Amino acid sequence: MSNARTARFSRRGLLAAGGALGLGAALAACGDGDAKSGGSDAPGSAEPESGPWSFEDDRGTTVKLDKVPANIVAFTGVAAALYDYGVQVKGVFGPTRTKDGKADVQAGDMDVSKVTVLGNVWDQFNVEKYATLAPEVLVSTTFDDAGTLWYVPEASKDKIAKLAPSVAISVYDRQLTAPLERMWELAGSLGGDMKAAAVVDAKKRFEVASERLRKAAKAHPDIKVMAGSASPELFYVSGTDLSADLEYFKALGVNFVEPTEEAKKPTGGWFESLSWENVDKHQADVIIMDDRSSAIQPADIAEATWKKLPAVKAGQVIARSAEPILSYDKCTPLLDNLAEAIEKAKKVS
Repeated sequence: MSNARTARFSRRGLLAAGGALGLGAALAACGDGDAKSGGSDAPGSAEPESGPWSFEDDRGTTVKLDKVPANIVAFTGVAAALYDYGVQVKGVFGPTRTKDGKADVQAGDMDVSKVTVLGNVWDQFNVEKYATLAPEVLVSTTFDDAGTLWYVPEASKDKIAKLAPSVAISVYDRQLTAPLERMWELAGSLGGDMKAAAVVDAKKRFEVASERLRKAAKAHPDIKVMAGSASPELFYVSGTDLSADLEYFKALGVNFVEPTEEAKKPTGGWFESLSWENVDKHQADVIIMDDRSSAIQPADIAEATWKKLPAVKAGQVIARSAEPILSYDKCTPLLDNLAEAIEKAKKVS
């Protein structure tokens, strides 16, 4: 979601949309360790080809370099996806470590001790430390049609842009399969071994899981699914029109609760904000909840109105990766988990 677009409403509300601005947990620690070679730690790792490198991103911008970049800096979720394809980045920015120093959910399988963390929360990006990495390319996602780089601060974006060219993978208003394919192409161009057994198998498992969700939705068309996110003051109901994962799930036939267009207007179409007193406005049989560290997790929601929801009382609440790690390995469980929830769900709405 565009920084400009989201500036019109409260920062706290921004965590709610699938891909809307995560406020980030109150994290302060930044890693100082230099990145190391992916080596055998990175699945399907391979030496990048020598010679010129170019890649046209989703802004229509083509980055051209004399050789395949080795000093890559990326948004944490992008770095996690590249890692799954055997590409190790040198630095990251975005939710990487939790308060206890462990890997954030958005870091996937990366060993976060092997990357330099330039910023762990929204609006945090150490430009000076970035420069010391001698970056050759910066990679992030974009959540708007203007190509705004996710988690690159508005105040320092020009300084950051002068140090290295950037690549943007769009997750805005398109089904999940599109950014997955683009990340696959990018990883391959950066030296990922796209023929590795684990990589090929992951893609097949994704296709199988997609078909499973399609069948589950068709067999249980009456099961209503609501995508939610929680903050201390508000509960957010995501619409499906702009989020890559929800658009794909909907295309597979999942019956989603949809906020009205009027309710979504203040948030640029991403989600509806509800007070906890009104959390029962929409009826749902299954609730999928934002699993990012910026959101309150279901087990920690103390609001009585939440606990009274039929889906909650029935134990029909599962996690949702509102910013999916764009590798087939990481997206497959999202499909399987939702399919299983729909298959087992009781009609409670």
